[in-house]
Amino acid sequence: MRYLFLFLLFFNLSQAQIKISSWNLKNFGKSKSDNQILFIAQTLKDTDIIAIQEVVAGYGGPQAVARLAEELNRTGSKWDYAISDPTDSSLYRSERYAYLWKTNQVKLQGRPFLDHFFKDVIEREPFIIRFKYQQSIFTLINFHAVPKKHQPEREIKYFKHYPKYYKTNHLIVLGDFNCPETHSVFNPLKKLGYQPAFVNQKTSLRQKCIEDDCLASAYDNFIAHPDYIEIKKSEAVHFYRSFNSLEEARSLSDHLPITIEIEL
Repeated sequence: MRYLFLFLLFFNLSQAQIKISSWNLKNFGKSKSDNQILFIAQTLKDTDIIAIQEVVAGYGGPQAVARLAEELNRTGSKWDYAISDPTDSSLYRSERYAYLWKTNQVKLQGRPFLDHFFKDVIEREPFIIRFKYQQSIFTLINFHAVPKKHQPEREIKYFKHYPKYYKTNHLIVLGDFNCPETHSVFNPLKKLGYQPAFVNQKTSLRQKCIEDDCLASAYDNFIAHPDYIEIKKSEAVHFYRSFNSLEEARSLSDHLPITIEIEL
């Protein structure tokens, strides 16, 4: 019986499972009300790590992230957070990224940073962070591509270089790609073994629902290598169903939050 207990203990320790969410929160800044911040916290409180895109570049952006962290801390776990500097793009499209995480689940490794190596070819250069969970270290690459009309594939094509730069790290590329995973620009990553967590899953909201269909495009995703990051579950959260109208939901965000449960 003792050996069975030790085996189960070792088995459980060796299964490093965590839950990660990503959400484009549409001009996340001082315009977000306290009720909206509360709604976001309640929606994401069961995850271990949250990645946010489209944090306002000005003062209101970091303030909104701090408000969200404060609200998450009221849900029963201790949260920490990191906010990027404004991206090195035009003033009109410059923004920030953010991460929030449960401190009892993962430990920050080093300082998160904007990847300025690609700042001349990617308008909103990715925000990179490393975490340790049990004995595993993994890297998240948070990205918000330019809008579809500006050809986001011109930026996404550079992501094929990341596995070469981070040979010893478990990589997860995530965020709002403004481009479906079926596009050929993802083929170089797929040839390296990387796979999207969502296939044909629409994640952006229409301006108006067509009958019961309120989703527009398959833009948000997680991309990881199954040999290193096993995605046990993926879910797009249809948060807009909690609102009285699509217009009201869109004032919070025009994208769904997406979540994965992974095993390292």
